[in-house]
Amino acid sequence: MIRALLALLALWPAIAFGQLASTASTLTIDRAEAVRSDWNATTPPATGWTPVTLMDYWDARWPEHDGVVWYRLHWRQDDASRSTALLIDYVCMTSAVYVNGSLVARDPGLVEPLSRTWNSPQYFLLSPPLLRPGENTILVRVSGLTAYQPGFGTVTVGDPAVVHAQYRSDRFRRHDIKLINLAMSVVLGGVFLLVWLLRRQETVYGWFALSELTGSLYGANFIATSTWPFPSTDAWQAFIAAMYMAAGASYAMFLLRYGERRYPRLERLMGALCALGLVAAAFAPGWMGPHRTPWIMLGGAFFYIAIGWFLIRASRVRRVDYMVMAACAIAPVLVSFYDFALYFGWVRGDTYLLSLTSVLTLIGVGFVLAYRFVIAMRRMEGFNAELQREVDAATSNLADTLSRQHAIELAHSRAGERLQLVRDLHDGFGGTLIGAITQLEQFPDDMPKAKVVDVLKDMRDDLRLVVDSTTREHADLAAQLAPLRHRLARLMELADIDSRWQLEGLDGIELGTARSLDLLRLMQEALTNVFKHSDARYVDVRLECVDGVLRLRIDDDGQGMATQALTDPGGAGLVSMRVRASRLGGQLRTHSDASGTRLQLEFPVRLEDRNYRAEAATT
Repeated sequence: MIRALLALLALWPAIAFGQLASTASTLTIDRAEAVRSDWNATTPPATGWTPVTLMDYWDARWPEHDGVVWYRLHWRQDDASRSTALLIDYVCMTSAVYVNGSLVARDPGLVEPLSRTWNSPQYFLLSPPLLRPGENTILVRVSGLTAYQPGFGTVTVGDPAVVHAQYRSDRFRRHDIKLINLAMSVVLGGVFLLVWLLRRQETVYGWFALSELTGSLYGANFIATSTWPFPSTDAWQAFIAAMYMAAGASYAMFLLRYGERRYPRLERLMGALCALGLVAAAFAPGWMGPHRTPWIMLGGAFFYIAIGWFLIRASRVRRVDYMVMAACAIAPVLVSFYDFALYFGWVRGDTYLLSLTSVLTLIGVGFVLAYRFVIAMRRMEGFNAELQREVDAATSNLADTLSRQHAIELAHSRAGERLQLVRDLHDGFGGTLIGAITQLEQFPDDMPKAKVVDVLKDMRDDLRLVVDSTTREHADLAAQLAPLRHRLARLMELADIDSRWQLEGLDGIELGTARSLDLLRLMQEALTNVFKHSDARYVDVRLECVDGVLRLRIDDDGQGMATQALTDPGGAGLVSMRVRASRLGGQLRTHSDASGTRLQLEFPVRLEDRNYRAEAATT
């Protein structure tokens, strides 16, 4: 592809201003004789020959003739012992070539469907056995249809090296450049189709892809050598006309979308006309093919109007990419004037030049894409910089806010801990202290030393409960029970009481400081009563959590409640235990007889009691 583009640029002056110059001896034949014949003729008629000037189009001379025209040319060959090159510049549509009565070449389709050799010159190397000293005759059988400009071009004979160089130049100009243009259209169309499929909202890419792909189908007209897959020349030409019109409409839609404009009625009209053209090509090719001119003109109107509108739009907006796109669109417009003049027969020639501007289209589209990419990158960089600044500012603000919030929460936490400690001391140890003071005030001055020691021990145990529940604030219930169980077990051993503990399902249960303290004090009071008053030999303590309910049961084999004081001035009696049970959300039940005493308590475990540890860890 790159080598072809470089060759195109190197040959541009020769293409634009004429054939390559030659210093070798060649002869260009531009005079001939022509005669009509029917499709099945294998030899020309003997009479009816008409002198013609080449290039010759017979549709003007014989406007109703669809079939065969024979062309006869003569040249003198001084030296018939050397090979001579023969170059036929133009044949429309297909031909068979005879030199001195010998068949040199024959296209495969001399009758419908016709072969297509109009888009490339024909080169032949004539060996000495085909040549005659003196006058030589070339006979060319040309098959064509009057609707498609049938004709025959000039013939060049002479030095094979020079003629072949001219053939290569002409073929590059008329065929290879169009093949390059077709390849670029397919590649560009495929790339932009993929871009559109990945970004459906970017319809500008989809319309450009459609214009390139339909334009490449139209461009196949300049390189195809047969009408496949269509059964006739009419069907092929109808399809080509429909594709040209679709390419014009798609290009117009591309420019509208690129110019950020929408004209719904006009767009629907173009779509309807394109659909009508496709239907006519599919179902009436025999009519549309010979009458393709209005459809071609309609496609050209789409191109001209859209490009004219975009030139005005670019002059008003004055964006760099608009100006470059507009500049690249001017050259195809100017060249298309020549192509239309050639199409309508206003000028004589064999080469359509619009494909020569494909390089400009490639440059324009490439620049526009690079420009858009750079603009998008600049916007993205600016957005990233602005986003980074906002993120930094938000991070700084968040850090300040979190710092202040952390300081406030820390102060609140410390204040709460102090308040909770004060409450615990006031509600628990304070009550015990008041009870002890009351007992000491009620007893005489000679109060037994043992009684004073018991009061002090009660105060000590209550203080321990406050300290344990405070220092183990985020421990589960099983861990908080461990110190109490240890102290009470030693106490029971002193009274020769066998204590049995069963703790189940307590892992992860955290009741909080206040509720834990209530439960621990209740258990302490109950077991202290067993120690002091029951004369029991054993005591069973069972605490379990089942289905969200915490169940406590304390059984002993003592003397029962008859000898127990229902209330205790120190706050360790049944009244105090019932108050604590009520605060926990349950009701204390007791049963006592001569065989012993049972104490039971059930209260619900709240959801926050189960998640307390996770919340504390997160905080």
